[in-house]
Order: sequence, then C-alpha cells, then structure tokens
Amino acid sequence: MKVNKRSIAAFGAIAAVSALTLVGCAGGGNSDSGDDSESAGEITVWVDADRATVLEDAAKDFTADTGVKVKLVQKEFGEIRDQFVQQVPTGKGPDVAVGAHDWLGTLVTNGVVAPVELGDTAGDYEKVAIDAWSYEGKVYGVPYAIENIGLLRNTDLAPEAPTSYDDMIAKGQAAGTEYAFLVGLDPEAADPYHLYPFQTSFGAPVFGTNADGSYNPDDLQIGNEGGQAFATWLASQGATGTGVFNSNISGDLARENFVAGKAPFYLTGPWNVPAAEEAGLNLAVDPIPSAGGQTAQPFAGVQGFFLSSESKNKLAATEFLVNYIGSEEVQTALYEVGGRTPALTAAYDAAVANDPITAGFGAVGADAVPMPSIPEMGSVWQYWGVTETAIINGTGGSPVDLWNKMASDIQTAIQ
Repeated sequence: MKVNKRSIAAFGAIAAVSALTLVGCAGGGNSDSGDDSESAGEITVWVDADRATVLEDAAKDFTADTGVKVKLVQKEFGEIRDQFVQQVPTGKGPDVAVGAHDWLGTLVTNGVVAPVELGDTAGDYEKVAIDAWSYEGKVYGVPYAIENIGLLRNTDLAPEAPTSYDDMIAKGQAAGTEYAFLVGLDPEAADPYHLYPFQTSFGAPVFGTNADGSYNPDDLQIGNEGGQAFATWLASQGATGTGVFNSNISGDLARENFVAGKAPFYLTGPWNVPAAEEAGLNLAVDPIPSAGGQTAQPFAGVQGFFLSSESKNKLAATEFLVNYIGSEEVQTALYEVGGRTPALTAAYDAAVANDPITAGFGAVGADAVPMPSIPEMGSVWQYWGVTETAIINGTGGSPVDLWNKMASDIQTAIQ
C-alpha cells in the first residue's frame, strides 16, 4: 500500500521533518514498554494487534519518504490509556498511540496529550469524528473510525423497517418468533450505552451542551422531566410490564438468539454483524425507533490516534498522524480490517457506496452524539446502569424515585 499524502502547509515540507530528525529526537526509552531505542530519527507508536498490519505498511512508506523510522509496539487496546498516563510523564511512553475519544478527559487532565494541528484537513472528516476528538476547543487526535449502534433487522422475518418503538414491537410479535426484539443487558448494571437512544427520544440527554457543541458538566440534564418519563417507560418494558427488557439476557445471549432466528430485531453494533451474516441471515440496518417521540440518538464512539505531550519529535509524529494515518488509503485499510465506519469523508463515501450495512450504520450515526469524554462522565456511569437494572427488574421503589435519586447522587458526585 503506497500512501498518497496530503500536503499541509502548517507543517512544512517533508524535508523539514527530515532536517529536524538530524538534530536527534526520539520517543522514550523503556524496555518494559518496548521503547528501548533512543536512536535519532525514530518515532514510537503504540497500536493494537488489529491495526498493526495496516500501520506497518504506512510506517514503511513514511520511513521511505522521510528517513524517520517508525517503531510499532503492540499493546492490548484496553490497557493503552492507563499505561500511557503512567509512562508519558516519565519520558518512557510513545510518541503516538491508538485509542478511543472518550479517554480524552483523563488524558487531557493528566497533561499527557498534545493538540494535533489538522489545519484545513479538519474539514475532510465527518463532523461527529472531529467533535468527538475535541476538548475545550482543541482537537487532540486524528480519528479513523466511527462506531455506533443501530437496529439490525432480519428482513425475512420483518420485511419493513419500524416507524416507532411500538411499531417495532408490533411487527416483532407479528413475526411469531420467541422474542419481538432483543437487546443485550447486564443483570447488575443494565446497559446505558444501548438504552441511551430510547432515553434521548424522551428529551433526556446526560449533559447539556455549550454554544460550540461541547458538553457542559455544570448542566446535568439526565434528571429532567424527560428522564423521569423515560424511567416510567423503562419500567413498563421490564419485569412488571411487557418483559421486553430482560436483565438476564446478556449481550452474548441476545446475539445467539438473533443469529438463531428467534427475533426479527436486534439493537447492536457492527461488531455483531459477522455472526449474523455467517448464519446466512438477510440483514438491514434501520434507524433506532423512537419510544418518546423525539429522535433516538445513540452514542458515537470514535477511535483515533493521538500525540504525546512529551514527544521529542512532535513534527515527525504529527506528519505521520495527519498525512499518513489521515490518508484515504490508510483510513480505507483500517475500515477493511475493523469494519467500523471510516472517519475520513472520502473513505466513508466509498465504504457506504459499496456496503449497505456500513451505509445503514452510517445513516444512524448521522443522528449520533459523541459519548461524553469529560471527567464528570465517570460519576454518571457509577450510578446509571445499576439504577436502570432496578427499574427494569421492578425493585427498590418507584421508577421516578429511583431515577431522581440517581440524578441527585450523580450531581453530588460531580460536585
């Protein structure tokens, strides 16, 4: 794969990068993290196994063009954030790492990431991707994949998309399957991520937003009247109501039942599509039906690559980030190995034109909102899921009382 680079005047010509490397700059030197080389003209990139092969090709092109070596260190994705926070202040971390946008609150408040100067290329990405990687008005990463849930439909069991939640349940019941609709939950902490679109359809986001679209931690909205209405509705769909939401149906069970043809509708993400396709199901991805009358907005998770604040070679690292990882070739290759909607608009357009499943998730993603990356979100997760479980199971009190207590506890924790 030969990368066709985009020129960015703000960073100068590639020759400037090569000239800088002659001064002698590199990232880190911790043998435990794989960063045991401090040779001049090298940048270190932490990457997970799924994306390593794509970056190997991009790294070869980058080295051929600039003379700067790229050292790829494979890490478990779930361990990258904490190791990055621990190692960067000591000078032992990488120059660049892969990660999720909702890590930003932790990364920025710990001072371990630097803004990435995208210049005019910021407009080349889907808006939700740039919004997700922005924090306090600055962009901190080069996004490559947008991930959100949608309504997966077995078209043999339900030929038409539902127009509302009630319509979906009616169509599901008409299909005569064991379940009208499936969503994976957790017996202890439900799944606020999957239930959030229904919550937003009642006009109950977690936080309000500032004029620039960023989340305002001082404007907690989850406990508003819409949230109370959602809590009442959630109870009506649980153990003391229709039973559609069942906290004993885990994510794995939901997938197994859908793949076995036991439900026409399944609320999930692209990660569960391969199993359904392998089972020979005919599939479509539909917008998430509204339960409360407003648009059902799922969370968007955006993966990308970010820059260490302690990188000794920020110019070369930025060049690799923006002009190589940000190229259409690399973004398309990352899509092909990961199956997530590309963040770069040119790659996105090509993907949705050739794959109706990707197009379906992309269309749902147009209404998605970035998962909050502000540190205050940690206080929300602490109470959110367990409260939803109690409401679904009909335990612990009235739905509205439980929801109000949750909102109060979150507000206290934030303060």
